[in-house]
Amino acid sequence: MENARLCPTAQEYENKTADLEALALTEPNPRSFTDHLNVFDCSKVSDGASAIAIVTEEGLKRCGVAPKDAVEILGIGHAADDLTALPADPARLDTVAHAVKIALESAGITAGDLATVETHDCFTIAGILGVEAIGLAPQGKGADFVLEGHTARDGKIPFNTTGGLIGWGHPTGATGVHQAVTIWEQLTGKAGAAQISIPTEKPYGLTINMGGDDRTVVAIVYKKTV
Repeated sequence: MENARLCPTAQEYENKTADLEALALTEPNPRSFTDHLNVFDCSKVSDGASAIAIVTEEGLKRCGVAPKDAVEILGIGHAADDLTALPADPARLDTVAHAVKIALESAGITAGDLATVETHDCFTIAGILGVEAIGLAPQGKGADFVLEGHTARDGKIPFNTTGGLIGWGHPTGATGVHQAVTIWEQLTGKAGAAQISIPTEKPYGLTINMGGDDRTVVAIVYKKTV
């Protein structure tokens, strides 16, 4: 939510709550929401539109775009599972893990090489399980990884730097492209107030876009071109 306050296009950009942590820890109220979730645990399904151009190096020249203003798609992973079947373990995002593995292997890098990640945190638990699915923390330790500050803006591997689905919003079909735009902004230094530091030795970003509760997933690895 704090990241969303740095991004003018985020739904929560104008959120003026003084103590976000206290609000996040508010006990769930079944009368106003549900038994076990509070307002910060769920993304906002919203209206939105995103567009992106995928071109060759020759295409960049024809478009008049300098290489330093573009990012390279280095690896793609796609995985799908039976939408009608119950997961073997509801505490694991196995389809996400499979798609990320394919994407990282096709890019020739490991999770430790990533500078930033945009993950599909449609719910708080999805963001935590995403940390585990990428391989950054063992199963059951994703929450500890987050609480230790590793996914913060100045952490080991910043996640969802413009607020993610919960803070920025979730316009469903446009969400995946927005994730790509955020990675492009970060890797090219165009993220404005939301900009993080991109280490020279880690010019890579990862997006994970999920549908149907870990049923179909696309993971993409991007690289800063210059």
